[in-house]
Amino acid sequence: MPRRPTVSLTEFPVSGPEAGPYGIAAGPDGALWFTLVHHGRIGRVTPDGDTTSYPLESASGGPSVITAGPDDALWFTEFRSHRIGRITTAGDISSFPLPTSDAGPFGIVAGPDDALWFTEAGADRIGRITTDGHVTEFSLPLAKAFPSAIAVGPDGRMWFTMNQANAIGAVAGDGTVAVHPLPTPAGAPVGITAGADGALWFVEIGAGQVGRITPDGEITEFALPDPASRPHAIAAGADGNCWFTEWGANRIGRITPDGRVDEHELPSPSSEPHGIAQGPDGAMWTALEIGSIARLAIG
Repeated sequence: MPRRPTVSLTEFPVSGPEAGPYGIAAGPDGALWFTLVHHGRIGRVTPDGDTTSYPLESASGGPSVITAGPDDALWFTEFRSHRIGRITTAGDISSFPLPTSDAGPFGIVAGPDDALWFTEAGADRIGRITTDGHVTEFSLPLAKAFPSAIAVGPDGRMWFTMNQANAIGAVAGDGTVAVHPLPTPAGAPVGITAGADGALWFVEIGAGQVGRITPDGEITEFALPDPASRPHAIAAGADGNCWFTEWGANRIGRITPDGRVDEHELPSPSSEPHGIAQGPDGAMWTALEIGSIARLAIG
């Protein structure tokens, strides 16, 4: 049996607990960039813990998920102000309103076409924005689906979770959408990532499970030890496994391609881990709502 990895956890305070660190991504500058969802700011932390943050135009815009773009900048969603934002590594910010009112953009990722793809949780659409701000929207075939996180699949399509429709979707460049219902009722999928095994991996916050879906739609589900752990976000690691946050259990989990799960307690109680990403240093980094960013060095 493969050995359980040795994980060293370090926490870096980046804000007060009222600010709400939420999404996190590795930037092109060797730092980690994160959203402060309740304070309307974008933060930056270096691998040794130096922290800076930048205010957005609106403190109540709700910056949520952040990703590295194809243009050496970071792109993020503003869930409450219905905009897509962009920040350079120098801290210069620009913002693009969406054509659909109350769109509620949430997940965002750079696509294979040098554009950013995002979900519109409030409007049942998938959006695409070019680096010069041109937006295209594609409607989903389901109502009140609440599309959430989004990732690039090995087939070139954009794969996304539909939290309220209990399904995984895939959209092609021409807007054609495929829908794959989950076997478990009320799984409520949120995070999704491309794994090293040619499949997409996702977490079911409602069922306490991690799921795997192949590009042809075959789904496998793996139950976590604690069904009430509320897994929230998931990211592929340099070790060939996927790492995920357990929002309701104060843990970080790892799942191997064959479905074996390891879990690691966070040192601060009730830290509420949200986003997770692989850092430029090979470690996994996660945003904790208590006001910290945690680094998980994997031995």
